[in-house]
Amino acid sequence: AAEAVAAILRGDTRRSEAELKAKEAEQAAALEGDTSSSVEGNTSQNSNEEEPPDQFVCPITTEVMSDPVMAADGHSYERSAVERWLANKPTSPLTGGELNHSF
Repeated sequence: AAEAVAAILRGDTRRSEAELKAKEAEQAAALEGDTSSSVEGNTSQNSNEEEPPDQFVCPITTEVMSDPVMAADGHSYERSAVERWLANKPTSPLTGGELNHSF
């Protein structure tokens, strides 16, 4: 960084290809939320990444729902997962209680 400042003070604003690639890598890492200063491609997950709210996660699949539906038990489930569940069982996936409605 000191060399870059000295070059700017000398009026030499040209940057080498290596400097440009390093700057691009830093910017890409910043956009991805990577807080490491490594420019050599840190592939680890950001440890500050937040978990999705529980309401967004299907209790059957334990994954974020893309097509959520609410069952008669008042809980939300991924549509395909609860359809498979109800095809085999007339009970709530969460409470185990009998469901009053079917589809």
